[in-house]
Amino acid sequence: MGCAPSIHVSHSGVIYCRDSEESNSPHQTTTISQGTTTLHGLFVKTDAADSIPSVLAYQSRQPPPSAGPRRKERRESGGASARSRTPHCCSVEAETQTSSSSAKASTSEVQVGPMRLTQYPIQVLLIFAKEDNQSNGFWWACDRAGYRCNVAWTLESALECFLDKHQEIIVIDHRNSKYFDAEDICRSIRATELSEHTVILAVVPRTSADQEETSVLPLLDAGFDRQFMENSSVTACYNELVQIEHGEVRSQFKLRACNAVFTALDHCQEAVEITSEDHVIQYVNPAFERMMGYCKGELIGKELTELPKSDKNSADLLDNINTFIKKGKEWQGVYYARRKSGDSIQQHVKITPVVGQGGKIRHFVSLKRLHCTNENNKQLYKSHREDKFTGDNSQSESGSYKCKNRRKDSVDVKSITSQSSDAPSLQTRRFSSMARIHSMTIEAPITKVINIINAAQENSPITVAEALDRVLEILRTTELYSPQLGTKDEDPHTSDLVGGLMNDGLRRLSGNEYVFSKNTNLSHTHLPVPNTINDVPPCIAQLLDNEESWDFNIFELEAVTNKRPLVYLGLKVFARFGVSEFLNCSEATLRAWLQVIEANYHASNSYHNSTHAADVLHATAFFLGKERVKGSLDHLDEVAALIAATIHDVDHPGRTNSFLCNAGSELAVLYNDTAVLESHHTALAFQLTTKDSKYNIFKNIDRNRYRTLRQAIIDMVLATEMTKHFEHVNKFVNSINKPMASEETSPHSEGSDTECTANIKNFPDNQTLIKRMMIKCADVANPCRPLELCIEWAGRISEEYFAQTDEEKRQGLPVVMPVFDRNTCSIPKSQISFIDYFITDMFDAWDAFAHLPVLMQHLANNYKHWKTLDDLKCKSLRLPSENNN
Repeated sequence: MGCAPSIHVSHSGVIYCRDSEESNSPHQTTTISQGTTTLHGLFVKTDAADSIPSVLAYQSRQPPPSAGPRRKERRESGGASARSRTPHCCSVEAETQTSSSSAKASTSEVQVGPMRLTQYPIQVLLIFAKEDNQSNGFWWACDRAGYRCNVAWTLESALECFLDKHQEIIVIDHRNSKYFDAEDICRSIRATELSEHTVILAVVPRTSADQEETSVLPLLDAGFDRQFMENSSVTACYNELVQIEHGEVRSQFKLRACNAVFTALDHCQEAVEITSEDHVIQYVNPAFERMMGYCKGELIGKELTELPKSDKNSADLLDNINTFIKKGKEWQGVYYARRKSGDSIQQHVKITPVVGQGGKIRHFVSLKRLHCTNENNKQLYKSHREDKFTGDNSQSESGSYKCKNRRKDSVDVKSITSQSSDAPSLQTRRFSSMARIHSMTIEAPITKVINIINAAQENSPITVAEALDRVLEILRTTELYSPQLGTKDEDPHTSDLVGGLMNDGLRRLSGNEYVFSKNTNLSHTHLPVPNTINDVPPCIAQLLDNEESWDFNIFELEAVTNKRPLVYLGLKVFARFGVSEFLNCSEATLRAWLQVIEANYHASNSYHNSTHAADVLHATAFFLGKERVKGSLDHLDEVAALIAATIHDVDHPGRTNSFLCNAGSELAVLYNDTAVLESHHTALAFQLTTKDSKYNIFKNIDRNRYRTLRQAIIDMVLATEMTKHFEHVNKFVNSINKPMASEETSPHSEGSDTECTANIKNFPDNQTLIKRMMIKCADVANPCRPLELCIEWAGRISEEYFAQTDEEKRQGLPVVMPVFDRNTCSIPKSQISFIDYFITDMFDAWDAFAHLPVLMQHLANNYKHWKTLDDLKCKSLRLPSENNN
């Protein structure tokens, strides 16, 4: 047993404790507290460690005699060993020590040409197998130089510390391979991208006078930059580190700034070419490649004299240019250049000599842009037309400027008025007008996209520009997310089903009217509705025990509840999610509301009845139980989703929106033929709810919460309209799936669900997309149910479509889905079409987010079943063998 721990309080108010029994063991642990924050150990990823004086962080190290009185005074002010142990990882101890120098090293400014950079205090990582005089020497050297220092004792902790701190200098103990392989540690660090600008120093054993000094080549091959002969003197260690700082570290710091310069050059719209003093091409940017038609690999390393020249330049032009640049003067003017395709283009060129080492010219920088004259425009336009009509395949080489001027010739005011004497003034006015247009702040997102593409076309190769023309043609249409069925699909089942569900129904026959009489009954046949959730009949309670399972059989609940399963399932699900508590309403009010809503579903509908509403409620509750969905939504979102699922088809007439619009129904007129049924479902639900306080579940919540809840419910119900199906799915994929996949595959991301859902919660728009996708999937989840349930739902929806087709024929209305004729329709084929066009992509996207392997397995099995029936040319819903059974 050790002695009682000693407790000290430093002058800075930091409390630390240490066992009074001194030990040099690397297992010694220190706890440091400041205010309410406790730091266990000192390898801390926050800036808190920076405020801890180095004497506290490494007090067990004794200063060398040369350290003088200042170090002695600091040591006597109190201290504790700062060595800490992180949790075990694969049975390997990962240990580090951290120090923040008491010498306040301020930031410094470094000049790189015209750039002024800020260099922060140097960070050093010491990697030693154990504490000794050499490690102490480097530690105190860092303290003297004002560097921030970390010590790691294992490979694992060294890598973790480096990836966190990105130290500029790393010192690795290479004196004894008994403890760890220093070269292996160095290679591991060099394998990371972050080590490119890090200087790694190897501490090697001192050789005796009679020994021959070993070669440094093995160290260089392993990734070391320098070697340091073992010397525990603080001054020797200090001198080595300071030399590294003022040499390699500062040079590497300047080199890092070059990344920003090259990034700017790569994105510059002007063509940039850099050559050596001997006119060897060393760099060209993407704009230069586009202008000249070459790729970078064809140019770099070649002399300018090797490239073909245009014969349109005057004889003395090149001599004039050389005379200027050899004297170190900048030259600029108009110059003809020959592109890879062979045609000549006129450029405005600026060539700047760059003076380097020894005061000599070391580089030439050329900036080039197209010199636009009308003659040049006509020439490029003619060249493009010849390529186009002669079938020339060198379009990829013809570059952006043909395309640019081809477009200008067709629409540019300058081209149209080129023969006029005031053409330059017209050009100036045109550009001024365009500038005003692009500076307008009131601009639709699609307009911004089109403007960006137009700008990109100006500097794109002809093939890319023509592809962008096709993109613009598509973007200018109104239905951006609606698929266009190609003529290759001659399957009438697919065309009718997709067309019928996606059509807004504006195919009107004059003189025909269909008046839809709403069912506004609030009463219903007496049912044994329970007073509380605990009073349900045993047969129903037994069924509801399984309601959290995806394989829950809603048709059995429909049978035992006399075709009114919504009240019973609603009471159970709403209780599980605490809806009454959230709304601050009694269970009796909630029960009465469920009765009213269910009473306004039409039991006569084969599909759109309260059983379908209960099925969608069940699916929604199942999705809300998934970890990522649950973590992405708030309690209000959950309540809104459950209510939306309950009311989403209330008072559905068993006919599609297209039918109601074609018939000129009362609802279609009321809602202007737009989202007719979905608008009616939400409007009626809120009318019924607020009509009587006995079933007004919203009566006790405040106005702001009610408005937020109401908007969420309306948005979700409107999302079930199929005309915007592809828009919702694409937005979900682009805003949720793709960023999530990118984050999970990022090497710097931990990929945890907690981080993902936290990011989603930060963006309310993403929560809206998730809720829309959730209710959409719940609404059409039939193909993902167990086969027995899937077959039953397929029969029910087909019967409803058959009835609509029959009525359309009787009324003389346009037949929206002619394929759903009860005498000729193939139900398996219609199910295959529905799954192919609506279900597969949507549930793939939803599964990628919510992780639903059970659903995807059912979907695959059901699709195989329908394909088997289709191959057998069956119109029935089951295989012949199943029918016989």
